[in-house]
Amino acid sequence: MLHYKGYAGQIEIDAESGILFGRVLDIRDVVTFKGETVNQAKQAFQDSVDDYLEFCESLGQEPNKPFSGKLPFRTTPEHHHKIFIAASKTQKSINAWMDEVLVKAADEVINARQAKP
Repeated sequence: MLHYKGYAGQIEIDAESGILFGRVLDIRDVVTFKGETVNQAKQAFQDSVDDYLEFCESLGQEPNKPFSGKLPFRTTPEHHHKIFIAASKTQKSINAWMDEVLVKAADEVINARQAKP
């Protein structure tokens, strides 16, 4: 995983073409990069992020921001109490418990949709 200016990128290998390639993760816009070596791919990732930021600035648009990892959540006091009890019974903080439960639910939904023909 590559990181630069708050953006993350992942490198993959195209064995047939003999190149490394990737894309910037967690944004709606498509920003890609490639190189023949790991160092070239890393530099291309940084160059692509810089180019993307410059392009957005030239258009007067805000660039997409990666996910922050912060997820505001509102619920009723009754639900909050139930969540607290459930987290306590597993000896986890509410955040840790919610992260585990929500990721599991998200994986189930994603996997169920991928399994459908």
